[in-house]
Amino acid sequence: MTQKILIIDDDPDVAALVASAAHEKGIDCIVAADAETFLAQLSPEISLILLDLVMPNVDGVELLRMLGQQTCTTPIVLMSGVGARVLETAVALAKSLGLNVAGHLRKPFRIAELEAFIQRPAEQKKTVRESRKVVLHDDELTRALLRGEFVLHYQPQIEIATGEVIGVEGLVRWDHPVHGLIYPDSFITRCEGLDLIGKLGTLVAARGMSEIAGLSASHNRPLILSINVSAFTLRDLSLPDTMFTLARKHNKNPAEVVLEITETGLVNDLSQALDVLTRLRMKGFQISIDDFGTGYAMMQQLRDIPATEIKIDRSFVMNIENQSDRVMVLKTIEIGHELGLKVIAEGVETSAQLDILRTHGCDIAQGYLFSKPLPPKDFSAWLAKYSPLQAS
Repeated sequence: MTQKILIIDDDPDVAALVASAAHEKGIDCIVAADAETFLAQLSPEISLILLDLVMPNVDGVELLRMLGQQTCTTPIVLMSGVGARVLETAVALAKSLGLNVAGHLRKPFRIAELEAFIQRPAEQKKTVRESRKVVLHDDELTRALLRGEFVLHYQPQIEIATGEVIGVEGLVRWDHPVHGLIYPDSFITRCEGLDLIGKLGTLVAARGMSEIAGLSASHNRPLILSINVSAFTLRDLSLPDTMFTLARKHNKNPAEVVLEITETGLVNDLSQALDVLTRLRMKGFQISIDDFGTGYAMMQQLRDIPATEIKIDRSFVMNIENQSDRVMVLKTIEIGHELGLKVIAEGVETSAQLDILRTHGCDIAQGYLFSKPLPPKDFSAWLAKYSPLQAS
C-alpha cells in the first residue's frame, strides 16, 4: 500500500517543499493549512504527520493535545522556526501525551533532513496499532511458554572505531499461532503480573545463548549476547546460579553475556538487586544499565551498581543534533569512560548521528542504520554480507 503523509503548515512554500520531496519518493502527500482540514484528513492510512507548531487560531501544541486525546499512533515530526528549547520542550510534551514522536525539524531545514523522515517505513506505526487490537488471555501466555512460542530477533552492535560487529541484542517476540508476531510491550507486564517473568527470562537466556553460540561457530567469530532482564527477576536470588548453569550448558562464556537492566527497575528493592547483580558479576557476566538518563537517582545507582557498560537511551540519540540532547549524550559518554565503563548508543538511524558519536568517543552503536532486529537465519545472512566499511 502506498504511504501517505499529512502535513499541516500555513506556509505554502514549506508545504510545497514537503509535498515535492514526498512525491519524489513515491509517497502521497496531503497538505492542510488549518486545524479543521488537518483533523478531517487524519486517517489510519496516514503513515507520517508533519506538524508546524506556530499556526493561526489553533496552534501546534493544541493539536498535539487533541491527537493525544485521540490516542493517535502515527509517527509525528514537529516543525517550527521558534527557539530550539521551545521546540525540544514541545517534543517532550508530545511524548508525555503518549504520542509517537519521530523527531523534529527546525526551520529552515535542509532537504536531506526532511527526506530522512519521510522515507522511513511505517512499520513502527503499524506494529503499535495492531498490537492494541490483539486481545490476549492469561492462559495463552502460560501455554505459549510451554510450547516455546517466544522467539528472539537479533540486532547487531557495532564497534564504532573499527566498524566490526562485536555483538547482538536479543529482543524477545511472541510468535503467536493466530496473531503472528507480537512485541514485548503487549506481554511483558502481563508476564510480570502472572509471575511468569522468571520462566520467560530463563527461556530467553537459554535460546539466546544457544543460538548465538551456534552463530559464533558458523561465522568463526565471537559474538557478545545482550538480553534484557526484568526488575522482577532481580528479586530471584537463584538467578546467578541459573544463568551460570545455562552458560555452561550452551558453551557460552559468561563474559560474552550482557544482562541489561533499566534504571527505573532498580528504584525498589535495591539491596536485593545488588545482591543478585554482585553475584552475577562474580560469575563473570557483564551488566549494562539500559535506557540510561531516563530513570531516577541515576548517579547514585551508577555509583552502586557493578555495571560494565551504560546504554544511552534512544530518545537522546534520535535528537543528538539538538544542543540539549547532544550535551546529555556527550556527558554520559564522558561519565561512563571516567568510571571505566563501555558506552553504547541505541537507536542510531543516520550517518550524522553516528559521526557525532564517533567524534566524541562513544564505543558501540546499535540501530536501524545498520539493521533492524532479525530472526536468526536472516541475521546470519546479514552478518555474512556485512562489511565494516558500512559503518565508516
